[in-house]
Amino acid sequence: MAVGYVLLNVVPGTEHDVYLRLQKMDNVMDVTVLFGDYDVIVKLAADDLGSIATTVVESIRQISGVLRSKTLAGAEF
Repeated sequence: MAVGYVLLNVVPGTEHDVYLRLQKMDNVMDVTVLFGDYDVIVKLAADDLGSIATTVVESIRQISGVLRSKTLAGAEF
């Protein structure tokens, strides 16, 4: 199981809409609206990092209001 975290910057005022869209997506385990340098953090879980990358590129980045994303891959020990 692979885990990834995606930090998002969104258009001001779209936080709630982006949050609701993210909650409905496959592989999304948690969504939290933030204060600070990023607006939203998303926790993803999938079979492999390739599936996480696909979710980010094909689904998350396509949401109206998402400006930028930064993906962090979880390490396995």
